[in-house]
Amino acid sequence: MPIPDYQELLLPLLQYAGDGAEHSLRNAVAALADKFQLRDDERRERLPSGQQEVFANRTGWARTYLKKAGLLHSTRRGFFQITDRGRQVLASSPAGMDARFLEQFPEFREFKTFRRKPDKSDSSEDQNQTATPEEALERAYGNLRDELAAELLAQIKQSPPELFERLVVALLVKMGYGGSRQDAGRAIGKSGDEGIDGIIKEDRLGLDVIYIQAKRWGQTVGRPEIQKFAGALQGQRARKGVFITTSDFSREAREFVAHIETKIVLVDGRELAQLLIDCDIGVIPMATYAIKRVDLDYFTEP
Repeated sequence: MPIPDYQELLLPLLQYAGDGAEHSLRNAVAALADKFQLRDDERRERLPSGQQEVFANRTGWARTYLKKAGLLHSTRRGFFQITDRGRQVLASSPAGMDARFLEQFPEFREFKTFRRKPDKSDSSEDQNQTATPEEALERAYGNLRDELAAELLAQIKQSPPELFERLVVALLVKMGYGGSRQDAGRAIGKSGDEGIDGIIKEDRLGLDVIYIQAKRWGQTVGRPEIQKFAGALQGQRARKGVFITTSDFSREAREFVAHIETKIVLVDGRELAQLLIDCDIGVIPMATYAIKRVDLDYFTEP
């Protein structure tokens, strides 16, 4: 089943706290995951940043919203307990609970007023209502990143072959391959077909080498091209290879590399653009936002 959004967790979390005992957020996350019968992969799924598990994030925000409505209160760091108001709400046997339900409480309305209101012209407003603030922020960041990747890839396809060579060399060096940029430049030579063919050191000491082939193509790279690359590797007695393209690979090409002994990594245009963005190659920062939280230790008496 899909991972429930934070609004779907409001009532179950309040019911979980209904015994009046003090509960830790960690135990609440585990209990609700069991209640919703989430698979292990669903429990471990992380936000795009990789900083936090999705379900834990949503459970945490459900707790925050219930606290803002006065239905839960913090007993100590990481622990919470139901309030008298929370018990009264449970006694009324609500059929469901969402952010609109919580708006009946003045403290929650004040909290919502304090937060910046969404743009009413945004067609995704309903979707944002079910997302936690981190998810909404990362979704917007993901959209910007996808647009940047598409623009970057378009620029690469329109640029001279020599620029593509420099990009690949710069990327491999930035990722830790080839030693110095000068070493990488010597290790990779032009193939004469608007691509790059050559070898590059896997590490600074050159304990192993990787065979590189790159195609600045517009058409899909099929299995025959990958088979020729695998044959070239065997001819060089090479065990590892990377095939980079500005386009994509056919299903048959991907299946082929999955069933051969030689290790060949396929990097398509989308992944290439993402790697360039991660390594700050061909892009420049436009703005930086620091996401902060309250330092509870600061407010704890020694």
